[in-house]
Amino acid sequence: MSVAPKFDALDALPRTPASDVKKLGWRGVMKSVARDGQVVVTHHNTPEAVILSAEAYDAILRALEAAAAPQRSALEALQAKFDVRLASLEAADAGDRLRAVMAQPAALRGKVKAGASH
Repeated sequence: MSVAPKFDALDALPRTPASDVKKLGWRGVMKSVARDGQVVVTHHNTPEAVILSAEAYDAILRALEAAAAPQRSALEALQAKFDVRLASLEAADAGDRLRAVMAQPAALRGKVKAGASH
């Protein structure tokens, strides 16, 4: 039986008191999980844990992985750009190139230059 995870608020999930978990045992709790997808275990009506099927847990992990992929991709692109810039600074002639640029007079031609390209 395939149970898709429900991303409802914790209060909306089916509940069972910890005392019922003790009475029903693991098999009884897992019947509730199979029926409802997940169960909130409470102690004095306060949520303490959520029990969900392995399938539902895997689905949550896959959803999180998919949601994180665009950010990871953007970060990898930024890191690659940084690595290229860093490599140029670590080149053997980097110091000589920087001194040569600094030794030249600035040619602004009446314009102020600013930004990443200058």
